[in-house]
This record gives sequence, structure tokens and C-alpha cells, in this order.
Amino acid sequence: MLHKRLITVLTFNDGVLFRTKLFNPDYRYTLNFVDAWSVDEIVVLDVTRSGQGERANFESVVRRFASQCFVPLTVGGGIRSMDDVRRIIALGADKVAVNSAVAERPELIGEIATQYGSQCVVCSIDARRDEESRYEAFTHCATRATGCDVATWARRAQDLGAGEILVTSVERDGALSGYEIELCRQVVDAVQLPVLISGGAGRWEHFVEGFVKGGASAVCTNNIYHFTEASICSAKAYLAKAGIPVRV
Repeated sequence: MLHKRLITVLTFNDGVLFRTKLFNPDYRYTLNFVDAWSVDEIVVLDVTRSGQGERANFESVVRRFASQCFVPLTVGGGIRSMDDVRRIIALGADKVAVNSAVAERPELIGEIATQYGSQCVVCSIDARRDEESRYEAFTHCATRATGCDVATWARRAQDLGAGEILVTSVERDGALSGYEIELCRQVVDAVQLPVLISGGAGRWEHFVEGFVKGGASAVCTNNIYHFTEASICSAKAYLAKAGIPVRV
């Protein structure tokens, strides 16, 4: 039986770790608070707006994580060409997450998969409910609507060669009120790929719901509350007790 995964997602603006949702900076935390031995994977995302900040600052973050973490590292944000991909891989990333590029240049997914394998490509989807309560895919840090529902967007990514889907509920991101289970279920039912769910976790029970009700292969958390060694170990103990197969 495949183990379910617990993933830490960290967002950086110009190399500074930001809290989720409103992207408020939090200078207290650095790499040393991430328990790289207990968490299954780490995702680092560059949320720096276009024309602001220096890309080199984020690349320094990636290099530091790659050299000090001993779990798979996924890097996303600002990846729009194969040159971007090669640079991030050279810095030590195991996977790349693409979001806006799926709208701007969808063939990039296939190019990455051809050169590095589908397991290297994560399609990151930001989702919002529209006026008809349909989940719509957004790009560019969730500021641009695609006009396409999330399930169709995920299937397109799968057909193009993506190896995983990371779906984030924009409305729930940072709310600590639980994952958007219906959103996760729709994506899981639409593709034959592992689905990673993000946005909303506030209690260990939410992880169980993501796995059992949502059908997720991995649950992601990006609130500081979860980022200590004790909390990650406690989360895994809780999941194991609930019958969820996890690496402990």
C-alpha cells in the first residue's frame, strides 16, 4: 500500500518567508524550523510579483533547502521556460511546479516530462468558486481567471504529461477551517494522477478528511502552526491511529 504524504508548503516573496493568505512576512522563521526528517516532502513557491524583487533571492532559498533537506523538494513560481526548469533543477530541486505556464505555454509540461520524466512535473492549480458555484482554475497568483473548470484543467495537464496535481482552494488558504473536500474530490475523480490538496488545514482531523473524504494522495499545510518537529510527528501519529498509511 502506498503511503499517504504530509507536505509542507512554504511561500517566499523576494526571498522572505511569508505567511499564507495575505502574504504577510514573518521574519522569525527560517529553514531550521522545518523538520526535514519527518515531513515527507517540501514545496517552496516564489510568490514575488512580476517586476518586484530579485529572482536571485529566491534561488538562494532553493539552493539552501536543497543542500540541507533530505526529502523531495518541489519548486514553483516563475517557471515559464525550459531554461527556468533547468536552472531550478540545477539548484537541487527534484520537481518543478508549473501554474501560469499551463495557460501561457501548455506544451512546457510535455517538454519537462520528455527531458526529466512526468514525475518531475507538478501542475499547480489555484481554484476559486465562481458565481455558479463552479470551481474555476486561476493563474498568476490566483489573479487571472482561465474560464476553465478545475477538473478540465487537471485533465488537460494530465494529457500534456504532468505527473501530479497540486490544487489549492484560494478562499480557504490560511483560514484553518478545513480543506475544500468537494474541490479535491472533483479533481481526484477527473484524473489518474496523485492529487495534492492545499488550503485550509487547521487541525489534524482535516488531514484525515483530505485523505478519506477527498481521496487525496497528499495533504499540504502552509501555516506556521504546523511547522515544528513536534507538530509534524504528532500529525503523523494521529494519522496512523486513524488508519491512514503514513511514513513515521
